[in-house]
Amino acid sequence: MTADQIAALFTREDGSFLCARWGRPVAPVVFGLAEESLDIFRAAIRAGFAHAGHPLAGTDPEMGSNLMLFFMRDWSELADIPDLDRLTGQRGLAGRLAAGRADHYRLFRFDPDSAIRACMIFVRLGGALATAHPAQLAEALMMRSALSFAREVTPSAALAGLIRAAYDPVLPAAATDPAHALRLAARLAAQPAAPASFGANAPEHG
Repeated sequence: MTADQIAALFTREDGSFLCARWGRPVAPVVFGLAEESLDIFRAAIRAGFAHAGHPLAGTDPEMGSNLMLFFMRDWSELADIPDLDRLTGQRGLAGRLAAGRADHYRLFRFDPDSAIRACMIFVRLGGALATAHPAQLAEALMMRSALSFAREVTPSAALAGLIRAAYDPVLPAAATDPAHALRLAARLAAQPAAPASFGANAPEHG
């Protein structure tokens, strides 16, 4: 993965650049899944952040949970989430997602230093994702929550390596200069081969 390819992943539509990682332990919670699927998602989150070298926690002192995944059959079910407008800071979210025929939606919150403070992911399982393999979907959502990607990303060994490189403690938790991509590319090139996917048996961190 070249520096230009990396920079493109974090460049927004307005041309601004932001590569941010989590600045606090991740406290995940998953809503709307059956127990057997819930275990798959928990394992993917645990293994993915262990690979990144970033800790998980049972709770966040300010928010309780700071990585929230909501699964539903239809966007109308968003009406069942208490205080959704306050939680997301967006009014009419369900209507916009339905009008755009979206399958999923991701929203970040940031701390004052621009590190990720919280991530909310909403997934509609009644559309194109109805036949998605749970393990593959879990891995994709974990990766998309790990960094402030400005576009959709697909799980791969290169992407897993990029996430690990971005969590190098020598690097800042957030960068707005596209030259940051050069530092990431250099670390990525120096890494041993990353796993093709995150297995549930990866060691836990923290």
